[in-house]
Amino acid sequence: MNKKIMVVASRNKKKVQEIMAIIKDLDWSVISMTQAGLDLEIVEDGATFEENSYKKALEVMKATGKTAIADDSGLEVDALDGRPGVFSARFSGKGATDDSNNQKLLDMMSEVPQARRTARFVCAASVVFPDSQYFTVRGECEGQILFEPRGSKGFGYDPLFYLPGYEKTFAQLNANTKNSISHRAQAFIKVKRMLIDFGRGTKFENWGAK
Repeated sequence: MNKKIMVVASRNKKKVQEIMAIIKDLDWSVISMTQAGLDLEIVEDGATFEENSYKKALEVMKATGKTAIADDSGLEVDALDGRPGVFSARFSGKGATDDSNNQKLLDMMSEVPQARRTARFVCAASVVFPDSQYFTVRGECEGQILFEPRGSKGFGYDPLFYLPGYEKTFAQLNANTKNSISHRAQAFIKVKRMLIDFGRGTKFENWGAK
């Protein structure tokens, strides 16, 4: 039986492999935008992770005529009223890098005591089908922001994101552990469950069409 095609709104091969690994036992074949022959720049101008992930998946679905999946993720810091949020990748402005973003976060948090340094990584993932039906799920991973970076693995804010239960930052965890507890893992596990139920004809409270 031929598997159904799902296009990831990304050119990142590792992201495609990660999604495929999660849903490998389902009746779907996951491909990247590049594999789909799609050269498309999508402006992420949504106010929430959910809006951005939905927009990306919708545009890829319209361009390919195939089911599309997209995610948007970032860091929410309670003491900063949820910032950097959807601006996580460009927090320090034009030409932002991981180092400049982390330094800006440390500067803004310099006077915040440990008890108030709670934060979470968030990932919203959306799947849009060719008939415009869609669903969006959210995964979160709670932690704290350190006063200085620790660890050399990972990327982004990983060196500053501390998990008390593991006594390590994301940048100190091995890849298998991180990928089993991360916000992205939580979101895509939910995607898998929704796809399984979708195959059974289940209707969802957060299912919709635009």
